[in-house]
Amino acid sequence: MSWENQIKQFQYYLKIERSLSSNTQLAYVQDIEKFSRYLEQNFPELGPAQVRLDHLRSFVNNLASLEISAFTQARIISGIKAFFRYLMYEDVIDEDPAALLQAPKLGRKLPDTLSYHEITRLLEGIELGKPEGHRNRAIIEVLYSSGLRVSELTDLKIGNIYTEIGFLRVVGKGNKERLVPIGKDALKYLRLYIEEVRRHQTPAKGHEEFVFLNRRGKKLTRVMIFVMIKNLAQEVGIAKNISPHTFRHSFATHLIEGGADLRAVQEMLGHESITTTEIYTHLDRDYLRQVLTEFHPRK
Repeated sequence: MSWENQIKQFQYYLKIERSLSSNTQLAYVQDIEKFSRYLEQNFPELGPAQVRLDHLRSFVNNLASLEISAFTQARIISGIKAFFRYLMYEDVIDEDPAALLQAPKLGRKLPDTLSYHEITRLLEGIELGKPEGHRNRAIIEVLYSSGLRVSELTDLKIGNIYTEIGFLRVVGKGNKERLVPIGKDALKYLRLYIEEVRRHQTPAKGHEEFVFLNRRGKKLTRVMIFVMIKNLAQEVGIAKNISPHTFRHSFATHLIEGGADLRAVQEMLGHESITTTEIYTHLDRDYLRQVLTEFHPRK
């Protein structure tokens, strides 16, 4: 039983039975490939069925020695655990060697966010006179207004914009669909882009339904969105390390700060578990702790 064959079967399982996105599949596969390469160098006689907990711990210790971040270590370990659960599911192994494998403790850290003023600076910094100006304005407006993941934005289709009720239908993780509200300003710029700019483009074959297109008529890639946002931040003088996901974090944080119901935010973000959404309540807790420290007589 070779590593190559089992990894290939594992990826098929992730795609067909787990319905995971291509990006998640790739991350899992790359993690297992890292592990298999380590074993080939240090324990060349071991196949997937011969791996034991001490081999896994040796690999994890090696990761730590390479000064890989705790977050990345935890992600890799998660991928390894998923792989051995799959082998158990397929009856390739009788006992899961990764069951007792521990990942490093991770502090739950609120990601960087942008203030409303900073988001306004970004929007006002877009030159609408440029060919891509209206498109980029619509992209930023939609990201901040609806809290979409970047893949949900690039995959957004014209038929999934419900202008009359102010909602978007998006396909999130695990191919799960959800309806997300979109604000009036975002909808205005989205319609302006579609009616005044996009309608004059000739979409490439197979890309006719996608909302956001590049100059060649193909749907935008994740990388294109990242680069556009990085360049825009630099142009307007925002030094924060921002990405498309920053607008999703800002969307959720500003809603929570404004008193939005946590369950409603969970639904809009498409989080499977509310504990994922709860990270955005930490900002309020930090603020309350700061108030206590500054003003309470016994701090």
